[in-house]
Amino acid sequence: MAAEEGRGVGARALTQALFERLGALEPGTAEHARVRDALVEANLPLVRYVARRFRSRNEPMEDVVQVGTIGLIHAIDRFDPGRGVQFPTFAMPTIVGEIRRYFRDNVRSVHVPRRLHERWAQVRAASEELTAALGRQPTLAEIAERLRIPEEDVAASVEAGRAYRVSSLDAAAEREDAPGLGERLGYEDPGLVGVEHRALVRHLLVQLPERERRILLLRFYRNLTQSQISAELGVSQMHVSRLLARSVTRLRSGNSSET
Repeated sequence: MAAEEGRGVGARALTQALFERLGALEPGTAEHARVRDALVEANLPLVRYVARRFRSRNEPMEDVVQVGTIGLIHAIDRFDPGRGVQFPTFAMPTIVGEIRRYFRDNVRSVHVPRRLHERWAQVRAASEELTAALGRQPTLAEIAERLRIPEEDVAASVEAGRAYRVSSLDAAAEREDAPGLGERLGYEDPGLVGVEHRALVRHLLVQLPERERRILLLRFYRNLTQSQISAELGVSQMHVSRLLARSVTRLRSGNSSET
């Protein structure tokens, strides 16, 4: 843990020095581009940290990291060191937002095997050709005959093709008196409200010194009193109180900068 904390401190110091250097350079120059690239390289671990949160989406992690890197570059271009905010705290929402846009705009709603992707392309092409030749939409049997494949394979391919299209939760229902799709599906989980806050707190915690981080965990996760923490760490209760107050202030400051 000490080695990891040391690397984090080193990365923050390098990032700060690079931003100071970047601010003194003229945009568009070769040196400005070199320092900007160095900032991207120094903060790629932050992108990978964020990308790991999207592992369940069945997309190649390399693609997610590339998209997150675009968000990192946007954050570098907009960051103002004079605001007194740590760059990782500033950059994290931008990286998360870029990845979310990628999934919203480019990723299919259902993960479909590659074999069905390829077959769907053939079915779609055959359907277009038959439509032009027949002057109407072809049947599954006609497409199957054209491609010389079982009709069941054509039906499966058509279902796979539907994974490319999603319906808006705000779409109107077929009947005016019927509820919309969003009203018919699921419910609002109150626990979702705190998901992003918990992720941000975890990210901010790793930036604290090890002793302050341990005090916070003892106080808020193990529910120890300040006197119990004092006895466990071998320091005065007043010192525990000061460190606890300082840590909470730093966490609140980092969290408020994201909202």
